Amino acid sequence: MEKKAATVELEIKLRLPDDIAREAASGGLLEPDSLESMLREELRRRRVDGLFAAADRLAALPIPPLTEAELDSEIQAARARRQRPHARRR
Repeated sequence: MEKKAATVELEIKLRLPDDIAREAASGGLLEPDSLESMLREELRRRRVDGLFAAADRLAALPIPPLTEAELDSEIQAARARRQRPHARRR
């Protein structure tokens, strides 16, 4: 069963050029569902950008890459942590 997320009601005031406001309104872009969809997509895009930025920073670190044996050991350790009954998930 999926838990429904709590909602918050916000009142937002936008200052847009008249032509943009008319076109957005006529295209339904100022409706709550459209705004929610655009916000969700932008949040997703920012999370992905953040992951790539973190990967770039990690790749730039002056540390040697893991050997295949070290990588396998890390994978096994992570799997073991997941299988613990009270493992904390992040």
